[in-house]
Amino acid sequence: MSTESVDPGHGHSPAAWTAVIIMLIAFTIGAVAFFFDAPIIVWLSAGLAVIGLIMGWIMKRAGYGVGGSKYQPKGH
Repeated sequence: MSTESVDPGHGHSPAAWTAVIIMLIAFTIGAVAFFFDAPIIVWLSAGLAVIGLIMGWIMKRAGYGVGGSKYQPKGH
């Protein structure tokens, strides 16, 4: 049985993907730096995670979020 969903969902936009990728990179760098006891790099990676969050918000405001003017949903 197949059901069609018109719900665009959340997180399936260029803004969300960009934010998540930047934050994943930041957390990976932070974890490695924590392991090697490099506190400066840990704090810099925390700052990068915040930058990822801000970038997602900026891209959403620019229309690249779900429901934005530049967002084009893909078929499943």
